[in-house]
Amino acid sequence: MQLLPLSIIIPTRNRTTVLRRTLESLAAQSAQPPELVVVDASEDESTRHLCNDRSIPGLVSDVRWVRADRAGAACQRNQGVRACSQAVIGFIDDDIVFEPRCIAILWSALQSDARLGGVNATITNQRYQAPGLVSRTMFRLMAGYPESSYAGRVLGPAVNLLPEDREDLPEVVPVQWLNLGCTLYRREALPDPPFPAQFKGYSLMEDVTLSLMVGKWWKLANARTARVYHDSQPGSHKSDPAALAEMLLLNRHYVMTKVLGRTGFVHYAKLAAWLAFSHASTALRGGGWRSEVARLQGEFRAFRAILLSGENAIS
Repeated sequence: MQLLPLSIIIPTRNRTTVLRRTLESLAAQSAQPPELVVVDASEDESTRHLCNDRSIPGLVSDVRWVRADRAGAACQRNQGVRACSQAVIGFIDDDIVFEPRCIAILWSALQSDARLGGVNATITNQRYQAPGLVSRTMFRLMAGYPESSYAGRVLGPAVNLLPEDREDLPEVVPVQWLNLGCTLYRREALPDPPFPAQFKGYSLMEDVTLSLMVGKWWKLANARTARVYHDSQPGSHKSDPAALAEMLLLNRHYVMTKVLGRTGFVHYAKLAAWLAFSHASTALRGGGWRSEVARLQGEFRAFRAILLSGENAIS
């Protein structure tokens, strides 16, 4: 087993069981970090006990438990970065399962090019699927021009698409954004703080924001053969579809205008078109009308907040 000079941060809250499985999965890796920082916003002491009792066979990382100053994925990750000592920072979710050699492959990919600021693993159950005619037409409209593939791209009003996994692709594939399920960044590439104060709670699209900011100066890539399974868990932060829809639209608008600088009428028109497309797609898949009504309510609240903030000025 190899120790690599990196720190890994895991934000967590009230999910000791899935966190244990993630740590057990990390313990089975051929390479591990010497430092693992768990930033915990739990309401009890079970996660602290898990981190402190050193009961996971094969886990040689020094697990540092840190009480979260404030609950929220982005702010917990910011706190974790401040607590890290290594020159490479890893972000992983508390509910992933590593496939063999994932960490070693990620590390090798990052070291393959000094201009790479960050690399991420392929999430085996969340991958880009070849779009049908309607989706491809929408992607082309969002991008403004045709592409053979839109995988790994950020289109128009901050529409972020997952990377694809095909055997004819190289092992290290350039992308425009990185999700935070399992990602390594060079510390020197990270802004300070990595995540803006805009992102609270579940912090939807904070990964897009970070990678786009890093991508202004550095290259980004998907290490295609580094793989994890994301065993996404239910939680109170996901139980309110209206609140999630409101957060998603507010944060997408932030990325579109503040990070990408896309403030013209055309970009707002594309945003409206994307929202309509998203609702239509859900309806065609048989999504429940109650959740769709809730989403519309959340988006209405987001539009009202944008209008009242004065941040919708169209250039």
